Amino acid sequence: MLKVQNIELVYSDVINAVKSSSLQVSEGQIVTLLGPNGAGKTSLLRAISGILRSQNAEITGGEVYMGDTKISGLSPEEIFKQGIFLIPEGGGLFEDLTTQENLRIGLTNASGSQVKEGIEKVWKWFPNLEKRANIRAGYLSGGEQQMLALGRAMLVRPKILMLDEPSLGLAPLIVEELFAFIKRLNSEEGLSILLVEQNARKALEVASYGYIMENGKIVFDAPAVELVQDKEIQEFYLGTGKEEKKRNYREVKHFKRKKRWLS
Repeated sequence: MLKVQNIELVYSDVINAVKSSSLQVSEGQIVTLLGPNGAGKTSLLRAISGILRSQNAEITGGEVYMGDTKISGLSPEEIFKQGIFLIPEGGGLFEDLTTQENLRIGLTNASGSQVKEGIEKVWKWFPNLEKRANIRAGYLSGGEQQMLALGRAMLVRPKILMLDEPSLGLAPLIVEELFAFIKRLNSEEGLSILLVEQNARKALEVASYGYIMENGKIVFDAPAVELVQDKEIQEFYLGTGKEEKKRNYREVKHFKRKKRWLS
């Protein structure tokens, strides 16, 4: 469905943020993109969604396809019409609008009955949001904001949903609820998802395939079950080693320097 082929992305004609990277998201699949801060993960999502001009960035090589349609070089609006929706880090909500008003934005071109039906569906997914329907989004908790962002995204019926760090700053119990809903969207709605996430363990629990990105380049990829079992992934990204003990920071830094895939 979504194919990224050897994409190169440059900021301000100087910073090469993404270097000849390729990935694929098939229909009905959850794919996760893992890597340290500054690896280029968010930049790759921006390249796919076309949100580049405001970032003073441009694609300088490679192509992005949605099915057989080339979408690299299209405007964000045209890419959105192809069925790709990005929830940026923080949710991308209109903080001065209420919960219900944010949902209505996802139903701009819908009829009155469709608006009512869509919003009621979100209330069923997230009962707590209904209780806060008239509260400004900026006053919602971090977990509530992420749920609202997911609900609004589903109202536009995307073919591929891209999520950038959805669990950032959330309490563990909320993270569990969030990932359970992401899995539910995939299994019940058939939604294809590209997930950028620092919580590698949770991401690999819900994903069927994963990519590792470092220094702007995808350096490793495999089915999620294989990534979980890989000793190097366990030690650096899952925080465990051969004896399943957590590593301290110095050991993790040392491991980063010795990874075989960087040689």
